[in-house]
Amino acid sequence: MRHLPRAHGRVAAGLLALVLAAGVVLLGPATPASAHGTLATSTPAEGATVDEAVTAVQLYFTERVREDAYFTVTAPGGARVDNGWTHGEPRELDRPVREYFLVDGVFEPREYTTGFPAVVALAHLPAAGQYSVSYLSVASDGDPVRGTVTFRYTGKPTAAPPDWQPPTGQPDPSLIAATEQHGDTGSQPASGDATPVAPTAPVPSVAAAPPASDDSGGIGALGWAALVVAVVAVAGFFAWQRRPARVDRSRTAARRSGATRPRARPTTRGKGGRTTAAATGRGGTAAGPAARRGRKAATVSAAAPAQRAVTTPVAPAEPAEAAALAAPGTPADRSASTRWWHRGDTRLALLVGGLVLTLVAGFALGRINTSDEPTSVAQPAGAAAGGGSRDAAQAVSAGDGHQHGPGTGPHTHPGDGQDEATGTTVSAAGYTLKPVLRSQPAGATTDYRFRVVGVDGQPVTRFAVVHDKPLHMIVVGRDLGGYQHLHPTMAADGTWSVPLELTRPGGYRIYADFTVTTADGRGLPLVLGVDHEVPGSYRPAGLPPPQPQTTTGPYAVSMAGTPTIGMTVPLTFRVDRAGTTGPVRMERYLGAYGHLVVVREGDLGFLHVHPEPELVDGAVKFWLTASSTGRYRAFFDFQVDGKVHTAAFTINLA
Repeated sequence: MRHLPRAHGRVAAGLLALVLAAGVVLLGPATPASAHGTLATSTPAEGATVDEAVTAVQLYFTERVREDAYFTVTAPGGARVDNGWTHGEPRELDRPVREYFLVDGVFEPREYTTGFPAVVALAHLPAAGQYSVSYLSVASDGDPVRGTVTFRYTGKPTAAPPDWQPPTGQPDPSLIAATEQHGDTGSQPASGDATPVAPTAPVPSVAAAPPASDDSGGIGALGWAALVVAVVAVAGFFAWQRRPARVDRSRTAARRSGATRPRARPTTRGKGGRTTAAATGRGGTAAGPAARRGRKAATVSAAAPAQRAVTTPVAPAEPAEAAALAAPGTPADRSASTRWWHRGDTRLALLVGGLVLTLVAGFALGRINTSDEPTSVAQPAGAAAGGGSRDAAQAVSAGDGHQHGPGTGPHTHPGDGQDEATGTTVSAAGYTLKPVLRSQPAGATTDYRFRVVGVDGQPVTRFAVVHDKPLHMIVVGRDLGGYQHLHPTMAADGTWSVPLELTRPGGYRIYADFTVTTADGRGLPLVLGVDHEVPGSYRPAGLPPPQPQTTTGPYAVSMAGTPTIGMTVPLTFRVDRAGTTGPVRMERYLGAYGHLVVVREGDLGFLHVHPEPELVDGAVKFWLTASSTGRYRAFFDFQVDGKVHTAAFTINLA
């Protein structure tokens, strides 16, 4: 048998290695979502409507929660109605929950059939409407476990116990410290692409859909079948190349033109004791008509290896070369082989291309989930789950400073981690905010201009439209006064500009809130901040004390809710006309009924919060995750009769 030429062998081996490496990468097991100690179910269930008075909420986790776990229950009016919690008796879950654990670098699934309840007592039900249950704990592996559950109560209000006061405390500092040690991996979904993982909402339902991959997190039967077929095809290719070649018809032509006719040889015993026969046919051609039908010709084994006949394909147009067939290594043999490989290059390319297509097809088919198992899969506490009403939709709390309810479009905001306010740096993820001017006179209107520059030093010009605008610019004084929400316009060269008037001297922080479109088409949301100065005599204004209500123009705005460190809790805003009790007809502004910007005193950490897509019990409902202790200023933008108003509130989490 003839071996492949060395150069072509190297090419074939390299292509084979490339194809197999691609198979390993493409068909390798997908990384499933890891979730530990997560919420499995609750009573009342997520999104349920109950008409009978509820005295306690039971939250069933896949493991017993810590003793210092923290729970809150918020009534429709924003007041807390929780009255402590206790451990309940474990019970069997209606549906098993699967969680994934990283063991020696491999995610291994484990199924849990027992729920460990935390029973949160309710002091009373002050009104009909949506109740929100928030929780914070740390799993046994150190991952934070946080989220919310909502249910709607339609019954009659119940009275509070005598001398009962709504709780106002915060989680234990040791619990907060434990959640910060692991960041927020317990509330982030897994991702199979290169996009930075965005912290997302607490799980609104008891079980999410299974992952896109099969139960084992691997490629599935079809994927493995495709890989096996590809390997067999490669092996067949090499066997095909090494096969004895067919005797060309040109040999007959060569003999007819006067070439020496080889004699038929008797049966001889060759090397290794094997007995072979010299086949003869009419005209002396080996195997006669069988060769013409494409069958393999019998090879003649001589007593000495040097006399062994070797058959090689010969071009029909060159009969003179047929006489040299019995002399391997002659120029005629080499030229024939070279011509064969010229024709074989195309075959090789087609074969390798087919293998790649086979692997890709196997990869796509193998990713299809064919499992019909009813087992629930516990997603991380932040993974969005299907089902539930709009009222049951939970907040997204993203580490790039964005926090919002779902249903308002794609909102995946990658950042440094859950609960971390942003905008404290001028650069992030390779992008830098570069203003043209860093100061302006007091009372003057200046054309404020800036660019967003990428890692290559060139201005960025591709931005995604988010909430009706490609970029939101927020201006806040260092004393948390002088708030403005502006929308610059971009020139063709990537320069943004907007008229900016600052009446008071002092220091300001200017935030650029945008989503840049990267070279591969992904959206990367960012918040960058830069200092701006207005020269002059400056005396910072004191931060107003916390008040549940304020006025702006002809409107009275009330804020209800109890912000809690490290927990996702609801904040509701209700707008009335000053001096009246009836709500006003609110209009959508930038695609939503309101926008909430929260800035932390000191480092001016920034959170941009978006609400539920619809009003909840007549109010604008946000989900806020306070990042740390301290004082905050919350700016609520809303629109009535075509005009935008801003109401400001102080939040004290000392």
